[in-house]
Amino acid sequence: MTSGTGNDVLVRGLRVLGRAIRTEPRLFTISAIGSSFFGFLIIANSYVVGAVIGRVVVPAFAERRVSSGGLALTCAVLLGISGLRVASIWARRLGAGFMQFRLQARYRRAVTRRYLALPPEWHQRHATGTLLSNASSDVEAAFAPIAPLPFAVGTIVMIAGALVALFLTDWVLALVGVALFPALFALNFFYSRRMAPRQIHAQRMRAKVAAVAHESFDGALVVKTMGREADESRRFGVFVTELRDALVAVGRLRGVFDPLMESLPSVGTLAVLLIGTWRLQSGAITVTELISVAFLFTVLAFPVRAIGWVVGELPRSVAGWERVQAVLAAEGDLSYGTGDLPGTGPAELRFDRVDYRYADGPPVLSDVSFTVPAGTTVALVGATGSGKSTIAALAMRLVDPASGSVSLDDVKLPDLSAPALAAATGLVPQIPFVFDDTVRGNVALDRPEIDDDAVRAALRLAQAEGFVSALPDGLDTEVGERGTSLSGGQRQRLTLARALAGRPRLLVLDDATSAVDPRVEAAILGALRESGTSLLVVAYRRASIALADLVVYLHQGRVVATGTHTELMDSQPGYRDLVTAYEKADQ
Repeated sequence: MTSGTGNDVLVRGLRVLGRAIRTEPRLFTISAIGSSFFGFLIIANSYVVGAVIGRVVVPAFAERRVSSGGLALTCAVLLGISGLRVASIWARRLGAGFMQFRLQARYRRAVTRRYLALPPEWHQRHATGTLLSNASSDVEAAFAPIAPLPFAVGTIVMIAGALVALFLTDWVLALVGVALFPALFALNFFYSRRMAPRQIHAQRMRAKVAAVAHESFDGALVVKTMGREADESRRFGVFVTELRDALVAVGRLRGVFDPLMESLPSVGTLAVLLIGTWRLQSGAITVTELISVAFLFTVLAFPVRAIGWVVGELPRSVAGWERVQAVLAAEGDLSYGTGDLPGTGPAELRFDRVDYRYADGPPVLSDVSFTVPAGTTVALVGATGSGKSTIAALAMRLVDPASGSVSLDDVKLPDLSAPALAAATGLVPQIPFVFDDTVRGNVALDRPEIDDDAVRAALRLAQAEGFVSALPDGLDTEVGERGTSLSGGQRQRLTLARALAGRPRLLVLDDATSAVDPRVEAAILGALRESGTSLLVVAYRRASIALADLVVYLHQGRVVATGTHTELMDSQPGYRDLVTAYEKADQ
């Protein structure tokens, strides 16, 4: 994101406001009309007050009597103007509030949709806390000027109307306004130039603090067990202090600007009274006109500040908007076709000369070819870093290969529609994720076709029915954030049941049973084999590998050999050493 100052930030900020107005033109029109009407009423009220003092109050003191009719008319007019001002304020605030909140909701949804559309590889390059900041504080900052914007527009209309009224009243007094109003705009411009870098830096620090805080909370267990609480607090404190200093710098400048904005109209009022007294003595104006102009300058201070509010928020708005746009403009989407898989039942998965690398890194997979025949279980075996999880991601089309192809039942994955691919495949990742919901909610995920019978059947296949039935409320038990009330093995079985509930034609298990004991793992794999689903399993335990119909042995991103477990134990020393090492590690 570029930082920019002065005219650059002002122009970019006005573009953001223009985009907001084009997005919600009706609400902006309502609020701007209400604000403009409010400005005209301020001018009218000033001249009514002047007329009341000049034609009612002054004669009453001179004649020592009050006209009841004039007093009643005065009260009626002032009450009428007050009622109209209430209506105009209501229209302005309601329109501006609805506009601001609708824009924030619209862009929060857009950012979230973009997050869901971008591949895991993109998410891995961005801190979770920063992404949360994009969807929350950055969106909020982008449209922070919307609330005072209609008021500022109405103020500009009011200033134009006030200048016209001043010239119609007395050209000498109008010159005070001609001198004052440019000074107000110049002060706002100077304020924008000085505030821009401060607001942009503060917005960046908000995102950084959010990222560090999320990382600290997410790694709380590691921090506690390693005794690093004090160090983590100090690390967090460094960024919090920098954010504090950035916000103090913003507040210090605003503390200078606000009193100046308050004082300029007061200076104008004093000038009007001094010059107006001279004009009154020379007979150029009347008492009514002098009071009207002086009162007008008195009430200008608060509305004119609305312009400062908008200008002051523009740098923060630009910073937030550009951070949001960086997400919305992010590239890396996976394009989908419109095809569907033919037939029903288990699907055949085929890798054909697949190469893959992450970004500009070294190759992860090279010339990988193998097949998972329909209804069979294929185990991927290899040392850490050999490419097993990458193959699992490719099989689910979380990423696309650099070259070669991955297909289901001879249909290349990019040719399938997103719903067709999601319905045909299921993934249980290495790290199980459990929502802060009930057992039923975690398994069904609001899929309308999955009823309680389907949930129980999936739990039964995942060997999870026993522990779920022992929970206090069974399927209705709340499992807590990330499933904190469950053990690691229970979370793995719950996420396995979630994948099975959709009846996938291909199920990919990426070391998905590592937290359960070997007996339960063997029972799970045995039940899955009997279900007829095609299985691609990243396996480590010898007993689990032996259950597979076929084993694919990987080494440094290449398929070294394929065959049964027994065949590879006899023919591949590297495979034999690896499996033996796994077996010893489990003992």
